[in-house]
Amino acid sequence: MYLIDILILVGGLLLLVKGADLFVTSSSWIAKRFGVSEFIIGLTLVSIGTSVPEFASSLTASFEQASGIVIGNVLGSNIANIGLIVSTAALLSNVKTEELMLRRDGYIMLFSVFLFLLFVVDFRISRFEAFIFLLLYFVYILFLLDKVKKHDEDIYFKDFITYFITFEYISDLKTLFKTGVREKTDENSINVAIKEGYEVTEGKDEKRGKKGEDILSENKTLSGIKDGHEAEIVYETESLSESSFLKEFTKLIASGIAIIIGAKYFIDKSIFFALLLEVPETIIGISLVAVGTSLPELMVTVSAARNGYASIALGNVIGSNITNTLLILGCTGLVQPLMVTGTAVYYITPFMLVFSLLLLLFIRTGWRIKRHEGLILFLLYSGFMVFIFRLG
Repeated sequence: MYLIDILILVGGLLLLVKGADLFVTSSSWIAKRFGVSEFIIGLTLVSIGTSVPEFASSLTASFEQASGIVIGNVLGSNIANIGLIVSTAALLSNVKTEELMLRRDGYIMLFSVFLFLLFVVDFRISRFEAFIFLLLYFVYILFLLDKVKKHDEDIYFKDFITYFITFEYISDLKTLFKTGVREKTDENSINVAIKEGYEVTEGKDEKRGKKGEDILSENKTLSGIKDGHEAEIVYETESLSESSFLKEFTKLIASGIAIIIGAKYFIDKSIFFALLLEVPETIIGISLVAVGTSLPELMVTVSAARNGYASIALGNVIGSNITNTLLILGCTGLVQPLMVTGTAVYYITPFMLVFSLLLLLFIRTGWRIKRHEGLILFLLYSGFMVFIFRLG
C-alpha cells in the first residue's frame, strides 16, 4: 500500500543528490565562462557543494513550516558526518590529521556548535540569530579565501575571531571588488592596445614604396591564407564554445529542476511517514533525512579511504559541519523563525557538542584518528540513534 510512497521518497532523494552534483559542476563552468572570479565561485558554489542536498531539503522544509525537519536534518547531518563518515574513513584507513585542522577549522566548528546551543536555549532561532549565523559563514569563507592565502604563516581560530570583531572583512571585501574591476579594466586596455597595434602596422605597410609592393603583395597573400586558417579556427572554437555553453546551461536548468522536485517530494514523503508512524519531525529529520542526504558523502569517503585519501574526508566533514550550522540554519531561519523541540535542546544538541569535542580530541592524539577511535565514534553514533528512536 505504501510502496509507491517509498518509491517516491527514494526517487526524490536520488533526484536531489544527483541534481546537486550536476548543479555545482555546471554552474561553476558557466561562471568561469563569463569571467567570474575564482573568489566568487568559491564563495557561492564550491564552498556549499557538499551540503547542497542538506541545504535544498532544509530550505524546502522551512517553506513548508516543518522546523523539526530543518533542525533534525542539520543536527543529524553533523552527527552523521562524525559518526558515519569519519568513523568509516578511520576504520578503513588511519586518518592523518594536522595541527592547523584542529586549531583553525576544528575550533570554528566547535564555536558554531556552542553558538547554536546558546541560541536555542529559548527553544527557537529568531531571524536575527539566523542573520548572525549567515554573517559568520560569509566572514568565514572570506577569511579562508582571502586572509589565509595572504599569509605564509598559519592562521588560527583566534585570528578568525579578531578578523570578525574588528570588521576587517569589510575592507578586504572592498579591496577584492576593486581588484576585480581593475583586472577587468587592464584586460580591456590590453585588448584595445593589441587592436590599435594591428591598425598601426597596416598603416605603415600601406606607406611602403613601390619597391616593396611585390613583397607586400606576397605578404598579403600569405597573410590572407593565414588569416583564413585563423578565422576558421576561431569560428570552430567559438562554435564549440557556444555548443559547450548551451550544453552546460541545459544541464544547469535540468539539475535545478531536479533539485526542486527532488527536495519537494523527499520532504513531503518524510513528513508523510512522520505523521503515519507518529514520530516527531525532529526524529525523522535526524534519521531519515540526515542519513539520506549524507549517503553520497559516505560513498565518496569509502572510495577515498581505499585509495589512501582518507584525510580528505575529515577536512570535508569539518567544513560541511560548519556550513550546515552557519549557512543552512542562517538561510532557513531567515525564511521564518525556527522552533526547536525539547528533544533537540536537551538531548541532541548536547550530544552533538560532546561528539564534536571527542572528534577534536581524537584529532589531537598522535595527529591521526586510529581504527579503534573510529570504532568508538561508530558505536557511540549507533547507540545514540537507538536512544533517540526509543525516546521518540
